[in-house]
Amino acid sequence: MTTLNNLQTILQTRKTSTNEALEVFDELDPVSLDFMIGRWKGAGLHTNHPMDGLLETLNWYGKEFVDRDRVHPLLFTDSNNQIFQVNPLSIGMDLALRFPIPKNEVLKPLYSFLISMLKTEDSKARIRMMEHRGKISATMIYDYLPINDVFRQVDDNTLLGLMDFKGMEQPFFFVLKRDL
Repeated sequence: MTTLNNLQTILQTRKTSTNEALEVFDELDPVSLDFMIGRWKGAGLHTNHPMDGLLETLNWYGKEFVDRDRVHPLLFTDSNNQIFQVNPLSIGMDLALRFPIPKNEVLKPLYSFLISMLKTEDSKARIRMMEHRGKISATMIYDYLPINDVFRQVDDNTLLGLMDFKGMEQPFFFVLKRDL
């Protein structure tokens, strides 16, 4: 069975190893900038990464690509399921990677309140075509964080994303489904 044959199982269970996620990522086709435009609903792909399950616990919704210079890298939902943009802060990423944040449903209201304090209307990223792991593909570049999210196409409405965070040995994987 080829790696891509495992893709449907990986997408359904949203669990795999880092090595298998990398093999699948490497086999997928690159994505153009135009393909990225729109809103995408996200879900983590669990690879035993310290961030596995964290975004879901925080009510992460996904990402929105308005154009190549205006990207909202973090969309969340509030208690009324209203989507809002969040300003990604380096302190938040540092804390998430250094200290285990409880991933408990009971804490969701507290997390929602804290995340709502970071609302912004401003774009906090951009997208460019960049080379990563031997292919040139659409890559989201955060404005103020050493993070690039690289995308590969699963199908016309699904992307596999790889978060490349400077200083983090293991990449974080996520799946995006076209929303708008």
